[in-house]
Amino acid sequence: MNAVDLGLLAADIAREAGELAARRRSEGVALAATKSTLADIVTEADREVEQLIRERLRAERPDDGFLGEETGAEQGSSGLTWVVDPIDGTVNYAYGLGAYAVSIAVVGGEPVPERWDDVAAAVCVPAAGELFTAVRGDGARLDGIRLRVSDETPAGALLATGFGYDPATHDGDLATVRRVMSMARDLRRMGAAAIDLSYVAAGRLDGYFERGLNPWDLAAGALLVREAGGVASRLDPDAARPMLIAGAPAVHDRLRALITGTGTPR
Repeated sequence: MNAVDLGLLAADIAREAGELAARRRSEGVALAATKSTLADIVTEADREVEQLIRERLRAERPDDGFLGEETGAEQGSSGLTWVVDPIDGTVNYAYGLGAYAVSIAVVGGEPVPERWDDVAAAVCVPAAGELFTAVRGDGARLDGIRLRVSDETPAGALLATGFGYDPATHDGDLATVRRVMSMARDLRRMGAAAIDLSYVAAGRLDGYFERGLNPWDLAAGALLVREAGGVASRLDPDAARPMLIAGAPAVHDRLRALITGTGTPR
């Protein structure tokens, strides 16, 4: 399979997985466990959706590796790895909020953000009936329509962020918000990184920043941003909670300067 074919496969599986997630949501949500903290939950649907994705990939791409939020890593022999978040925005999902997504990316090389090579990605937002897709070198699309990141308006940048589940991290996250508000028109907090990044790619947000994302949180969305003409990069990637910054090049650079304390808004 070439990259375009891999992208079509990612899109097909993401769509099917999104339909399953939406169906299970309509039937009622059962909590399965908590993860890092009591606020960081996993539902039975997370596990079922990831199992569907793994089974589809095992049938179609048995030699590829897999890195999923719920079931962990499985090394392959092809040099490709599928990086999967079955339901990004699980708390939203559990509460009946529509801001949740299925995120699927395929990468080459070592499955570490700074060392992998993006290949293709898909983000399905079932509640909105939207499918975002990207193939490296072939652009990003929403339901087949080409996407482009937005340039900030004179009123300032519409930004998005997220906070970690550990209360000990909240003061630091709020301090970062204070630093970036000097360039912001307003701030959004949706609770699903894959959607935030997809919205940056679609020009619905000017920029996004968040500390502590896992590889499966950002793999698909970061490629969408890059293929829509934007920049997505991580600060201090070896830290316990790296910072992801995404946006059009100028917005990305201003966010980075404010967050690192190396510049002021222009």
